[in-house]
Amino acid sequence: MEFIGKKYKMTSSENFDDFMKAIGVGLITRKAANAVTPTVEVRQDGDTYVLVTSSTFKTTEVKFKPGEEVDEERADGAKVKSVYTFEGNTLKQVQKCPDGLEINYIREFGPEEMKAVMTVKDVTCTRVYKAQ
Repeated sequence: MEFIGKKYKMTSSENFDDFMKAIGVGLITRKAANAVTPTVEVRQDGDTYVLVTSSTFKTTEVKFKPGEEVDEERADGAKVKSVYTFEGNTLKQVQKCPDGLEINYIREFGPEEMKAVMTVKDVTCTRVYKAQ
């Protein structure tokens, strides 16, 4: 997993506003989130991993062990539960919201870029990040 410890900066985003609407993010928060280009990094500490998403708007950090459910707070403040699993250079995340909504995140890490595909209901958002 050569992507551990590497930082990836977002370079393109498709359908992010519709995705945020579908998960219930308010207008003001959506405007702020659409205006930033976050950086994503996965760190490892023993058998625990840390997913850090940082921007001028907000930095979120979630610690997880693959396959174990964790409580986390999304950048919009929503409290959710997630399960993360690795498949090769892909980090999969299934996020469950209190309202029963389920969100799937698939982050594919490569040497030059990371592609994140986020799906909720019938809405899919794709964001591409370049290695720093």
